[in-house]
Amino acid sequence: MTETSGPARDIPVVWGNVPQRNKNFTGREDLLDQLKTQLAARQQTAVLPFAIRGLGGVGKTQLAAEYAYRNSGRYQVVWWVSAEDLATARSGLSTLAPRLGLQELSTGRTTEEAVAAVLDSLRRGVPFARWLLIFDNADQPEELRELLPQGQADGHVLVTSRNHRWQSVAETVEVDVFARPESLKFLSRRVVEISTADADRLSEELGDLPLALEQAGALMVETGMPVADYLKLLQAEASKLLTENQPTDYPFSVAAAWNISMAHVSRQTPFALEMLQRCALFGPEPIPRDLLIRGARVLPGTFGESLQDPIVVGRAMRELGRYALARIDNNRRTVQVHRLIQRLVRDGLTPEQIAQIRNEVHLLLAERDPGTPSEIESWGRYQELYVHLGPSDAAESADPKVRRLIRNTALYLYATGEYRACLALIDQALESWGKTSGPDNPDVLLVQAQKADALWGLGRYREAYRLRRPTLELMRTVLGADDENTLFVTNGFGADLRVRGEFQAALDSDGDSLRRHLQVFGESSAETFNARNNLAVDNELTGRYPDARKLYEENYTEALAFYSQDDHPFVVLTLSGMSRNLRHEGRYGESLERAYLAYDRYQRLIAQKTLNKSHLWVLTQNRDLSIGERLAGQVEPALARARAAYDDFRMSEFGEDHPDALAAGINLGNALRLADSLGLPGGDLQAAVDLLNNTVERYGEVWRETHPFAHAARINLAIAQFTLNNYEVARSYLEAARDGLEATVGDGHHYTLICLSNLATALAELDRAEEARQIGEAIVPRLRASLGKDHPHTLGAVLNLGLDRIKTGAGEDGEALRQEALTRFASVLGADHYDVETARRRGRVSSVIEPPPV
Repeated sequence: MTETSGPARDIPVVWGNVPQRNKNFTGREDLLDQLKTQLAARQQTAVLPFAIRGLGGVGKTQLAAEYAYRNSGRYQVVWWVSAEDLATARSGLSTLAPRLGLQELSTGRTTEEAVAAVLDSLRRGVPFARWLLIFDNADQPEELRELLPQGQADGHVLVTSRNHRWQSVAETVEVDVFARPESLKFLSRRVVEISTADADRLSEELGDLPLALEQAGALMVETGMPVADYLKLLQAEASKLLTENQPTDYPFSVAAAWNISMAHVSRQTPFALEMLQRCALFGPEPIPRDLLIRGARVLPGTFGESLQDPIVVGRAMRELGRYALARIDNNRRTVQVHRLIQRLVRDGLTPEQIAQIRNEVHLLLAERDPGTPSEIESWGRYQELYVHLGPSDAAESADPKVRRLIRNTALYLYATGEYRACLALIDQALESWGKTSGPDNPDVLLVQAQKADALWGLGRYREAYRLRRPTLELMRTVLGADDENTLFVTNGFGADLRVRGEFQAALDSDGDSLRRHLQVFGESSAETFNARNNLAVDNELTGRYPDARKLYEENYTEALAFYSQDDHPFVVLTLSGMSRNLRHEGRYGESLERAYLAYDRYQRLIAQKTLNKSHLWVLTQNRDLSIGERLAGQVEPALARARAAYDDFRMSEFGEDHPDALAAGINLGNALRLADSLGLPGGDLQAAVDLLNNTVERYGEVWRETHPFAHAARINLAIAQFTLNNYEVARSYLEAARDGLEATVGDGHHYTLICLSNLATALAELDRAEEARQIGEAIVPRLRASLGKDHPHTLGAVLNLGLDRIKTGAGEDGEALRQEALTRFASVLGADHYDVETARRRGRVSSVIEPPPV
């Protein structure tokens, strides 16, 4: 063999010991490209290794082998060396000697001599200049150093290792578990008939670990075992199951490989194994090292003492990282253990050990509770703790500190809009605490109240009411009406009354609640802010808009000073409430300015990852902004935003049947109808009618048929029927809505008066002008008293009354009234507003009702 140069060959001259190519190799394209690019770009005087690092079974060997196969044409020599220990690595490298033409070293010489000759040949590039050495499973960087060719050469060294210390001596590519799409693709190849849902469940339970997926796939193919049966066995006998079907091209099964590593750790650093045992009872998410170290003082015994020694802890972390039993992230100061390693560790513990260690984990978690779930600065900490509460069975603890942590974490989840996660955590707590503490226990009562909040957030209002009402009554008996926790639940009860349509009762309840909050918490507290906000909403719903505005403005000023930032979520919520209330007052321009400001601040919170884009407050603000644009005359952008807001609701966890999603549907229906009547792009009258029809039907299911919002929805549907000239149909809707509103909110409520104003239009179009005029004469004074003489709803009713007077013979009075109202209308809305244009053409003006959030 004398070839020393020439073009790259399709097949290397020397190819040895490379594992058989995996026909099921999946994904890793980015890593393969990275390897190819970085190795090709190397121009150096010394051959430096390139390390592929990751935990056992993650696919390091498979990645290296796939690189070798794909890039074989770049090299004249490709040689694979098993490097579990130095002796094995030397032996594997020495066998390359005869393949390099060093026949004199093939017999009668020592391994050391053969290795030296091989390294010299590779260094000089004679007889082959382009070569690739792969050292597989190299544990210690310093031991392998003597096996690296020195000097200038056109060769590459690739190392696979679990030891993170390679990062300090080589360029390193981290190999993680499969991304979920890679797991699904791999399983679809390995187990041809597996469903996507089953593949996803299996991938989740196996933590997307390639070797584990291979073993599971092989077992299911060979035995016909269903995924459900495999997962049951995994829960019951993980160690036994993970030893089955060891791949032919891997030296150990998942269980065997990690058990060997744990045995090494146990012999060399027993404390590291104790650390691993604790980590095994956390969740598979990263564990902050501060959680372990700072919480050490609450742990009894020698483990707690050792945990307070940074040198001992550092040594243990190095050992766990060396054997890839844990991922040590020094930048983020976290330690993370794969879920399968956790299972294997737990399987090796006795029930008594598990109980003891689990209690220690609970104490460590509770010690890190910031105690301030309403403060944004604490949310990151609560998220770190939350991911470990379920896996560690923290809800089983009776320790007061652990229970407080669970309640606080549930408050954090509710504040960030994670209602389903909040509900799941609370249900875990209730199942355990209800059995051990009884129904009168304050902890049980508090989490029941929190469950009602979570149900309410998900739009499950009736369930929330059925749970909260008896809970509140019991808390008033057990804790007292002025207890801080009782007041917390009282706030929620006012919301329950609102969703039942009992607006006045909610106003009375929340007024009393605010007085109690001021006495107990004072002016500036998160609790008082919530109570004041609820009372402001009650005033909105009962038509007391000036009173609502005063409460919102007071809340905004106090909250801004308290939180010291204008983009705190509650401050933005209050700003959004101010905007909505101004819109109800008919001050559309001022309302829109604040709506845009609130929208921008919510977008800032999303960019900061304080809130997610599907938070209920964010979705509701987008809908409100669309309403504000439409009422201010900006119909085209309002329609586009209405579509987006409705779609965002439907695609979120809330779904299309959430009450606020239904309100978004009404807004979109109104926008579609208006755009069509104005001849604007995107308008669609039939789509508007269909959407409003569908929404009205579902409103009755969600709110109850008698709720004022259900009647308001019928009013909007009736207005759409106007556009279709279906005035008789519209009249029937409006008369039903009138009767319902008079029965629920009274004949003087502005919802009722707006309904009557639209009913007058239906009657006028049905040639019943005298009846229309009588309604107009009755409601105009009441609208002036209720909403003000310059409110658009009032002016619309006045304009319509002027037309009815003209039609019934009082032409001079009617025209004077119409002209006066038209002048005021143009002044309030602007000369080019669509309602002003309608009034100029002597058309009738309709008034829609947009159900606000409650």
